[in-house]
Amino acid sequence: MTGKNIVVETKGLYAGYLPGVNILNDCNIVVEQGELIGIIGPNGAGKSTLLKAIFGLVNVREGSITLNGEDITGLKANKLVSKGVAFVPQTNNVFPSLTIEENLEMGVFQMPKRFQERFDFVTSVFPELGKRRAQRAGSLSGGERQMVAMGRALMVDPKVLLLDEPSAGLSPVRQDEAFLHVRSVNEAGVTVIMVEQNARRCLQICDRAYVLDQGKDAYTGTGRELLADPKMVELYLGNLAEQK
Repeated sequence: MTGKNIVVETKGLYAGYLPGVNILNDCNIVVEQGELIGIIGPNGAGKSTLLKAIFGLVNVREGSITLNGEDITGLKANKLVSKGVAFVPQTNNVFPSLTIEENLEMGVFQMPKRFQERFDFVTSVFPELGKRRAQRAGSLSGGERQMVAMGRALMVDPKVLLLDEPSAGLSPVRQDEAFLHVRSVNEAGVTVIMVEQNARRCLQICDRAYVLDQGKDAYTGTGRELLADPKMVELYLGNLAEQK
């Protein structure tokens, strides 16, 4: 870490869906302004639960979550959006019967006067959305839908974007496009926390990453450091080093 402003921090986080069953067990992460943070680890490690806990969608039983130093633990999603946090779920993340433009309009339904300003910004990041604004989202490929979902999240002018497996279900070519889109969002000034199963590609583009194991942060480091760590690869990523 570089000593920049801390945007998101979780301390001693315990959270879960069912009474008495914790998915997160003393999870601690620190995210600085402008960073692209990857969250990787085995299936069932609590990666998506961490994002949902930050976004107020899972009960936090112990610990705290802060946003720019303010305690947001347990705050509901609509309040978090107004504070500059946006969330893109893995599935069902667009309105298929609406056009691309209408999907983006849904991102600012609480502040319609900002539509044109935000639309201009989003289409500067994703020019394809502007060119195809009248196309229905249901006719798009999986990778294109992810772009629409990210674009809609950007409409609220977020300071932090939470992405849950943006490459899930996509072909290798579309996965590469999805990661380029994530990097474009980050380069536009948005701090990004991304959960991702494609660990190698995630580590290649992220500034830092956390490896979760059984709901706890087991490893952390820069993407390059983790890719080069044989022990981390052996324990958590299997044949990662051999993947293309």
